[in-house]
This record gives sequence, C-alpha cells and structure tokens, in this order.
Amino acid sequence: MQFDIKITGGTIVDGTRKPRYRGDVGIKDGRIVALGDAPGDARQVIDASGKVVCPGFIDCHTHYDAQIVWDRMMTISPWHGVTTVVLGNCGFGVAPVRPSDRDTIIRTLENVEGMDATALKAGLGENWPFETFPEYLDAIERNGSGINVGVLIGHTPLRLYVMGADATERQATAAEVAQMREIVREALRAGAMGFASSKAPTHIGAGGKPVPSRLADYRSEILEICKVLGEENTGIVQSTIGGDVLHDQFAEISQVTGRNVTWTALLQGVSLGGGDHRAQLRKSAEMTAAGAKVFPQVSPRALNFEMTMKAPFIFESMPVFKPVSAADTEGKKAIYRSREFRDAFKSTMDGKASLVMGGWPKTLISFCPTDPALEERPLFEVAAERGLHPIDLLLDLALENDLAMRIRMPIANHDEDEVEVLLKDPNVVVGLSDGGAHASQLCDACFATYLLGHWVRERGSLDLEHAIWHLTARSAEVCGITDRGRLATGLAADVVVFDPETVAAGELKRVHDLPGGADRLISEARGIEAVIVNGALLRQHNRDVIDPGGNLPGRILRHGHG
Repeated sequence: MQFDIKITGGTIVDGTRKPRYRGDVGIKDGRIVALGDAPGDARQVIDASGKVVCPGFIDCHTHYDAQIVWDRMMTISPWHGVTTVVLGNCGFGVAPVRPSDRDTIIRTLENVEGMDATALKAGLGENWPFETFPEYLDAIERNGSGINVGVLIGHTPLRLYVMGADATERQATAAEVAQMREIVREALRAGAMGFASSKAPTHIGAGGKPVPSRLADYRSEILEICKVLGEENTGIVQSTIGGDVLHDQFAEISQVTGRNVTWTALLQGVSLGGGDHRAQLRKSAEMTAAGAKVFPQVSPRALNFEMTMKAPFIFESMPVFKPVSAADTEGKKAIYRSREFRDAFKSTMDGKASLVMGGWPKTLISFCPTDPALEERPLFEVAAERGLHPIDLLLDLALENDLAMRIRMPIANHDEDEVEVLLKDPNVVVGLSDGGAHASQLCDACFATYLLGHWVRERGSLDLEHAIWHLTARSAEVCGITDRGRLATGLAADVVVFDPETVAAGELKRVHDLPGGADRLISEARGIEAVIVNGALLRQHNRDVIDPGGNLPGRILRHGHG
C-alpha cells in the first residue's frame, strides 16, 4: 500500500490500556489503515525508534470559545500533543448572542474566566460572524482550526439570549425555560457536544453580578433543559459543582437523561458538595454502583493562581468584594484605599484561610515593578518585616503599581500523595486545563506533557498505558467522542509521537502575544516529536510544520465525530 504517512519502529500504546508493543502505523486519507505491520511505501516516513506512538490527546475542559476566532491553532494545546479540545465548559461561551449583548458576554468572560477584555474586543472584532449556536459552529468550520473542536452550548449565553438583562436578576418563567429547551434542541441537532452550566459561587460575571446560570432553579430549569439531551439521545452534561447542584443532582441528571455527566472539579484540599476529596470519591463510587454515569474531573497539576488586584478572581466570591467586582479600575483603587474596606477584608481573611482554600498564608509576590527585590518573596514574610498586616501590604503594593502588581497563591492539589489517589480512581476523568481562560493567571493547558513527564517518568505513580488512556480513550468515552481516542484501523488519524525520556511541560513564562498586546502565561513542550491531526502532520520537533494561515486539518466534531 502507498501510505500518506508511515510511522516506523515506535512503541505503540493504543489508548485502551493494553500492553505496549513495537510496530508501525500507516495513515492514508486521514485514517489509520495499518497498525503493527504496515508494509508499503509512504510519501512521508517518521522514524519513531525509541519513541512512543499513541492517540492524539483529548482535552475535555477548555475555554477557547473566543480565542479560536483569532487563533485557529488554539495555542498552546497542540504544542503538548492535544489534537481535540472541548469548548463551552462551565456554561460559558460566545453563542448564542444578540449583538446588543456582546459587551456583556465580553465582560462576563473578563470577570469569570480572567480573559482580557481589550484582547477579546480586538480578536472578535466589531462584527461577530454568528448569532445563533448553529451559526457559531458553522463559523468555526468555515474559519478552520488546527485541531479538532467539540462545543458545548453554555447556559450563561443561552440564558442571556432568552432573558436579556433579567438573566442575572431572577429565575426563568416556564415560557422562558421552554424557549431555552428549544434552543438547546436546535444546538444538539446542529452538532453540539452537549450542555454546560454552573452554579459555583466563585463565578462572578459582568458588573459583579452572579453569572446568569447561577440564577437558574435546578429542578424547573436546569433539569428541564438537560432532559432535552435524553429526548434527542445525544450529548453530555458538564457542570461546575456548587449551589444546589451537587452530587445527588448530577446522579439524577444522568439517570433521568441517560447521558454522561462530568463535573468540575474534584481537587485535593477543596471541600465541596459533601466533604474532602476522599469523601467525594466515595460518593462518586456510590453513584456509579447505583447506575449513574457521573465522572468527576481531576487535574494532575497543582493549582497556582497568579493574579492582580485589578482582576482579583480568588477573592471575588467573598461578599466584601461585591463592590470591587462591580467597579471599574479607578473605582477599585478607591475601594482599596478605604479603611472600611481594608478592615472588612482583614476580618474575612484572618483565621479563615479556608475561604481561599488554604493558600492565603503561602501567597508569594510574583511581580512588583516598583520594587523587583520583592518578587518571589512570601507576602506574609515581607509584611512582618515592615510591621504591616498582609492585607495592607497587598493593597499598598497594588496601588503603588497601578494594580499591575501580581501575587501567586496556591489553591489546591499540593499534596501529591493525595493527588495520586485522585488520578488512580476508576471513576474520574482528567480535565480542568482551562485552556484559553485565566491566561494571565495560570497555564494548565500543558497538563498532558506534565502527566507523562511528572507522574509517569519522575514519580512512577502511573504506568504509561494508564496515563495515555486517561489522555485519550477515557476522555473520548466521557465526552461521547466516537471516532478518535484510540489507535485502531478505520479511526481518525490523530496521532502523537513523543520521547518518554524527555517529555515534559516547560516552565511557565509570560508573553504578550494576545490581540492588542495583552499578556498570557505559556509553557513550551519538551519531547513531543510529532503531532498528526486527521492524517496531516501539524507539528514536528516542537514547531509548526503547517502554515497557520492556510488550510488546517482540524474538524468540528458534530455529535462527537467528524
């Protein structure tokens, strides 16, 4: 046979947890056509001697909904071997949207997902090429993408589309719920991967108000919308845990609809919805034994959140920060100068570090233009040296630096022995990269190379077959992706070749490459030798080998395949 691409001499790990074996992979017309033995010539041969050949990685939790409009490669995900991403998580997105609500969508994404509003406006432009959700899918397809894309329809833009400004003020009427149900039905028929929502108290939107989905009643709205997935027999439900949508509600949604439910996020050091992470694992096991198809998302990375007081995401669920969330930059400065606010902030924080998941006493000053000598020093240590309360030091430095000073706070997943327990649990799925979101605050889109480098090679906590299953077939199963996630003849040729001795996520660094020069954190990959998407070589030796401005091989995964 004449192949388009032939990968020779590699160690094949097919994504199913079966033992690895030596062999070749033959690719033709975007599909895997030979596996193990691949006799014949090829237009292009990739020598994988000493390397691992496996399915392309699937990232089930990203927020590239806006970024894909101006960055068709969805960097940095493919750098780390990701060939498929799912957008629309936590109920956020950019469609459906009326032209009059575009600014509200931008300000919501700015607040809740840490996206730079100037970059969003510059990247999306004046005239968005879509209004309805089907039009959004069509626009992505026309524009093209470097990797495959599945999209969840988000509850927040859906609610805003139906209810307008009332979406952040009240529960929906029966007629409004009925309208939302039909829009979701239309989205599913157009190829949506499912429906996503959130009632998490940390999700504060435009103007400091709760994001629209937080105003939804569980039984009369959320469950009724989810029932459409069962009626159409397609799609998954994704949700952030919180409010009155907890484990029992996830189980009910799954049992009523017959669809998979995956929730964000089960983290070591965070007690949500019924106890610590071990209690939540026990609850998950009970639900699975009872027949519910509910999959908690876990992360292999410690969550370190870097932020400025211009966008103080970690603190915004606290009542004392409600006026801060609603204020513009100058208004925030005035509040931070206020003795009344400082006293209330101190009262909230002192002795109550659990409000920020235990990380507050470990906060570091990560960027301080007016005094660079303070960078990477503990906030509490510097405050003690100066005879100041840590809150006063934080706010003084923020004001001195025009709110550009940054702090870095550990949030969760810092006890690696316990994170290992999460990663080995049979009921979880690896997720929560948040690719495209919180760009200036964290970077976990490198989760796949980190899992392989740290947890497989360095710690030896997971065997290679198990880790690759997590990154491929397991994510495909949970997300309802049917034609990728495994190496098997006839399936889409999404393939990664990597060096198991060097694969890793590089150190984080800050760059200014978003529209308008806005900054973000990135991590460069190590050891990723080749990334193939639908039979086209996208990257080789850690660089793009395809013109990002030309025809790209990614596809929209309508109904989980494409």
